[in-house]
Amino acid sequence: MARFLHTNINVLDLEKSIAFYEEALGLSEVRRKEAPDGSFCIVFLGDGTTDYLLELTWLRDRKEPYNLGDNEWHVAFYVDDPKAARETHEKMGCICYENKKMDLYFIKDPDGYWMEILARK
Repeated sequence: MARFLHTNINVLDLEKSIAFYEEALGLSEVRRKEAPDGSFCIVFLGDGTTDYLLELTWLRDRKEPYNLGDNEWHVAFYVDDPKAARETHEKMGCICYENKKMDLYFIKDPDGYWMEILARK
């Protein structure tokens, strides 16, 4: 039987991405792995409640934005206080799509990845 472990996304500016996920979703660094030659750094972010992690991979030699295709995938998060979360995301200017009928919206991170925000029911 398999269990979910983590989702990886590649980022151009690791510190900017870490700061975004800390502010937008309250995630914090759990651990990191750095190449001895500095060619890559992997940072795992967690929510402090579950074992599931978001893995951010930074590659030193990557300069151009990642091709996200049609961006038809996402990672979903639920929040206990949707009003406070929305206020934070509005202040950050990162809300990129909203579906009021389904009571959800998406935020976009610095590299263009979409994260779905849902109220915990």
